[in-house]
Amino acid sequence: MSEHTEELFDIYDEAMKPLGVAPRSEVHAKGYWHQSFHCWIVCGEGPERMVLFQKRSSLKDTFPGRYDITAAGHLSAGESVSQAARELEEELGLSLPFDALTSLGAVQNENTGEVRGVPFIDREYNHLFGVRCDQPLTAYTLQTSEVEGLYQASLNDMLELFQGTRETLDASGVTLSHAQSENKSIDALVPCRVTLRQDDFVPHGEAYYLHVLQALISL
Repeated sequence: MSEHTEELFDIYDEAMKPLGVAPRSEVHAKGYWHQSFHCWIVCGEGPERMVLFQKRSSLKDTFPGRYDITAAGHLSAGESVSQAARELEEELGLSLPFDALTSLGAVQNENTGEVRGVPFIDREYNHLFGVRCDQPLTAYTLQTSEVEGLYQASLNDMLELFQGTRETLDASGVTLSHAQSENKSIDALVPCRVTLRQDDFVPHGEAYYLHVLQALISL
């Protein structure tokens, strides 16, 4: 698809009855239900288990610069959930077969907001997955148009954050840095640390985060 061609999504009513196809901008303007793929990555075991999450690009049309699912994306018109697993490779450079992922169920979620003066209504049917991958953060390749950074934090600490028993979360990560080399602009991953609050994350809802995080404990 050309970068100038707007994405097309299959659209549905709240009962997920198909209504046809619409371009991304119309889907978010009119609040049509559509499908998305969410995949959370964990590493380590037991009390050392960490969960990875991304920082969304500041150019995104919904929740720019917020912290979110490790890799996620909408299903294009006619696309299956298994095909949407391409998001792992597109956003993070991680190539995995679909059957390596563990289903964590599915949920419907609704969000509203405004970005650069443009209001949006984002109604999604989310297909949830998890996978374990123990490679270091520096081994990932971030898609600059989608992801500004990749972070990891204690899974137990994240659970406490969304249970409301902890106010802040410490995370380590890598962030994209733009540099010049031999008259060319290159993107490098620079180590960093952040301290986050619950409202720094995309507001999928506490129930969503608790469902996912609890499922990731035994992945």
